[in-house]
Formats: sequence, C-alpha cells, structure tokens
Amino acid sequence: MAETTWRDGHRLVRILSPPLLHSLPSPNPEPRAPPPRHAKTYARKMATSTSLAAALPSRVTSPGRRAALSCTTSRARPRPHPARAVSSSGPRCRLVVTCNAQAAAPISIGQGTPVRPTSVLVVGATGTLGRQVVRRALDEGYDVRCLVRPRPAPADFLRDWGATVVNADLSKPETIPATLVGVHTVIDCATGRPEEPIRTVDWEGKVALIQCAKAMGIQKYVFYSIHNCDKHPEVPLMEIKYCTERFIQDTGLDYTIIRLCGFMQGLIGQYAVPILEEKSVWGTDAPTRIAYMDTQDVARLTFVALRNEKASKKLLTFAGPRAWTTQEVITLCERLAGQDANVTTVPVAVLRFTRQLTRFFQWTNDVADRLAFSEVLSSDTVFSAPMNETYQLLGVEAKDILTLEKYLQDYFSNILKKLKGLKAQSKQSDIYF
Repeated sequence: MAETTWRDGHRLVRILSPPLLHSLPSPNPEPRAPPPRHAKTYARKMATSTSLAAALPSRVTSPGRRAALSCTTSRARPRPHPARAVSSSGPRCRLVVTCNAQAAAPISIGQGTPVRPTSVLVVGATGTLGRQVVRRALDEGYDVRCLVRPRPAPADFLRDWGATVVNADLSKPETIPATLVGVHTVIDCATGRPEEPIRTVDWEGKVALIQCAKAMGIQKYVFYSIHNCDKHPEVPLMEIKYCTERFIQDTGLDYTIIRLCGFMQGLIGQYAVPILEEKSVWGTDAPTRIAYMDTQDVARLTFVALRNEKASKKLLTFAGPRAWTTQEVITLCERLAGQDANVTTVPVAVLRFTRQLTRFFQWTNDVADRLAFSEVLSSDTVFSAPMNETYQLLGVEAKDILTLEKYLQDYFSNILKKLKGLKAQSKQSDIYF
C-alpha cells in the first residue's frame, strides 16, 4: 500500500479538480472535496458519473490484479511559503489531499502477457514536439503507437511513417484505457488547444491519463513540463505543469520529467516568415532571455534518457546552448534574410493591463490565463539552465546540440534558394509568353 500526502495545498486548492476517472472502485470510496469555485461542477459530475464495469488487468507476467484508489481530504492552516509573505487578511486554508493506492484481490484472468520494452505510446503525436518524438522513436526501432483525437482530417502522415494511430480524447477518460493495452512507455507531449480551457486537457485529462497508466502497469512515464514552472504560481499553465509533476512523482510510477525552455521551430512563424513577407513582427520591451532548443534534439535526448537508468525518477531541464532576447533573435533573422524587420513593440504594461481587464469577464478567463503566460515570457526572466550535468548524466556532447544560428541559417538558406528558383522560373515563363 502506498500513501502520499500533498502538502502544497496553498497551490493545489486553486486548481485541483476531482479526477474524472472512476474505473477503479475503492472498497470505501471517499469523494475528493472540490475547490470552492468548482463545487457545483463537482457535485454535478459526482451525481452523474459511474464506474466502468470491467477492471483494468495488469499486463505483467504475474496474474492480473486490480488497484483500488481512494482520496481523502482535510483542511489545515498552511505554513507560510518561504518565498512569499502572508497577506494581511491572514493565511488561507489549504487543502491536504491524501491518495491511497492498494492492490485488491487477484482477478482470475489467467497469466498476463509480457510487454516489450520497445512499445511506446506518444500522446499528442501531431504537435510540434510530438511528431519529432514519433520520428525519432521509429528511427530507433521502437514500436510506436500515437494517441490522437478523433478529427475530420486524420493523422495519415503518422501512419505513412510507420506508426499505429489510435483515437482517444483526454477530456473523455473512458477512451483512454484501451490505448494503453500492450504499452511499456508513455511519452506525454500533449497540451490543450488554444480554444480550450487550460484545465480540461492539461490538468483533468492528464490526471486521468496518469491514473490509467498507474492502474495498467505502465513501466515508464515521460512528461514534458516548463522550466521554472515551480516559480510562477500566478500563471495557470505553469502552475498546472508543476502540480502535474508532483502528481506523477507521488503515484509511484517510474518517470522522467523534462522541463523545456523554448522551441526553435516556433521562431519561424513568429519572426522568420513575417520578415521575409515584409510584415510586422511583434516583440516586447523586456529583456527576457530564452535558451531555444531544436525539437529534434529534444526528441533525441529524450530517448537517450529513456535508455539510461540514471535518468529514472529524475527531473531534467533541457536548454539550448545560449539564451536569446527577442531583439537578438530579430537582429539575427534580419542579417540572414538580408532585409530589415518591421518591428511592433508591445510594452509589458499593456499585457499586464489586458490580462487584468479580461479577468472581469467569465468568457475571457482563458484569454487571461494565456496572457499571464505571455506576461512571464515578456518579463525580466531567463529561461535557461546549465546543461553540463545533464550532458554528463546522459553521455551527450555539447557540440552535438544544434545552435540557433545554425538552425536559422539552414532555414533561410533553403527558403531563399527556393525563392530564387521560383523567380528564375517566372522569368523563363515570361520569355515564352
């Protein structure tokens, strides 16, 4: 029996919502108390939710067993956080959540089937990082299964690469268990869409996925988080990432958590393309520095960590060779493109005011949440970390990590060569017109 108590209630009480997965009945289940602002939603879900009839079998070589999960809550006066002053109104009540997981009686399902260590489920496989993880896994000989949402335009490119595609939706927990059958490792690259509430996928969906992974005996769970997420509880997305880290650590799963700073791929649409098209690029007046990393390097290091026992139950940070300000990135793009950028600067004060304004309206709460993240990215913050220990742990050479200069140079060289070819074809067609 494993018992875990979260004592970071001064954080969790604001975002914690009940797990939507009820497939594992407890002998004496005690419902989890909801945060105050989710009380009505919680009551409605508890009134309508039912347990799945079938228990989830273990996939190890011993006879299957089913787990029993229960959660109890209590309220206590919090200790002041060392980095924060207690407000004049007095300390808030915190929510202490105790989760218990224990094995119930064996289920007579016969001998289990061993799972191959090369069987991998990639969640969020169509995203910027997810597709690179899929490609890398296939290149290294893994048997890759991709969890994607049902959509009108299916992810055919994943099948063309050689992966198996399964449909599921993290916001619908009943669709998750079937995708985990026969899987050894889960690599979680998923995140919510811009039009969705942040908590739907990034918290509630992830809790359901992690609970399923624990119940079904997944051997390894890889989770991508955000660098410094533990230092910004005022930003919902970063707060959720941090709490998800804690949730994974407390389940007893074998995990590797990887915190990321920023992707080089995102700079193409944000700066490179607008400069080439002579459109405005947006920046801020803050000296934020971000150590961007190529998603291909992230994927490669992920599988190095996956095969390295020293990375088991570790929290790693992946950062690029150098941290860049927005102005430095724009200047680099201008030099490589051979033309000046039309820069529109947005003061950080405007972002902060807009965020506060959108808090007044229920339908703009999610906009405010995302603006909070933008405000952090536009503040005097450095999203970078020393990588020497990580390189040593993984046995990787620093020279093998792509620099931003090289990445953008390759991009502009290729795109300018194509544009030159198109102009040549246009002139040739004019001659024969």
